[in-house]
Amino acid sequence: MTEVRETKLPGVGVRYEFTTDVGQDMGVIVHHDGRREVLVYDGPDPDSCSSIVNLSEADTQTLGEILGVSHVTETVAAVRHEIEGLAIEWMELSSGSSAIGATIGDGAYRTETGASVVAVIQGGRTVPAPGPDFTFSAGDVAVAVGTLDGLAALRTLLSS
Repeated sequence: MTEVRETKLPGVGVRYEFTTDVGQDMGVIVHHDGRREVLVYDGPDPDSCSSIVNLSEADTQTLGEILGVSHVTETVAAVRHEIEGLAIEWMELSSGSSAIGATIGDGAYRTETGASVVAVIQGGRTVPAPGPDFTFSAGDVAVAVGTLDGLAALRTLLSS
């Protein structure tokens, strides 16, 4: 059996990595909300990815069925790191996001979703506890706290 290396990613989930029989390094990031990212690492640079595939929880189940694996509910439950019903998530804003150029107050994100933007990583600097007048830019990473449902709703608002 192939050795699987596990790394806890606080506020994100868990990364599982392994080397295939032909020597290709791969990984899977299992996010707290059930999303997965399948990573194929670049041979010469083990810290960069040559390919990333984003899968929803339903996509993951479909792929698992195609590959012939069973559902392991206990593993998924262990990955969902919730503290008193709350989770933390990092959300990158793409250039197509309607939030670009708008303020946190304009979006009324906490009112709409129940999730709070507690920090923003913008251009290599961290802005802790951004106020309602903070304006988002493309490439910003919003650090948010909320319930899984609230974070999913916020992710939808920030990605549309």
